[in-house]
Amino acid sequence: VESVDAGGGLVQAGGSLRLSCVASGSIFSIRSMGWYRQAPGKERELVAHITSDGSTNYADSVKGQFTISRDNAKNTVYLQMNSLMPEDTAVYYCNALIWALGSRAYYDYWGQGTQVTVSS
Repeated sequence: VESVDAGGGLVQAGGSLRLSCVASGSIFSIRSMGWYRQAPGKERELVAHITSDGSTNYADSVKGQFTISRDNAKNTVYLQMNSLMPEDTAVYYCNALIWALGSRAYYDYWGQGTQVTVSS
C-alpha cells in the first residue's frame, strides 16, 4: 500500500493549484484522507481532512481558500488551492488512514510530498 501525491509547482501569488493523491495497493478500506504541509523551519501541520462519508475540516488559515474533495472509487483525494499566497509555500504531504488486506487495524500512509512554491 502506498500513497502518491502530485500537482505541486511554482505559482504566482493569487494563482491556483490542484494537488492529487492516489492510494494504491492491497486496500480493504480507507477511513480518511488528508493533506498536511511543512514549511521550512516549521512543524508539519494539518491543512485539510476528509472522511469516507465526506465530512471535512480545515485549518483556520485555509478556510474559504482551499477545498478538499475525494473520489472513493478511485481512492483519490484532491486539494484545490485558490488565491495562493507566499505563506502557503511548503511541502504538501498526503495522508491516508488505510486498512490494508491482511492487516488488523487502520494505519497511516504518507505520500512522498510535493513542493508548492508561491512567489510574490
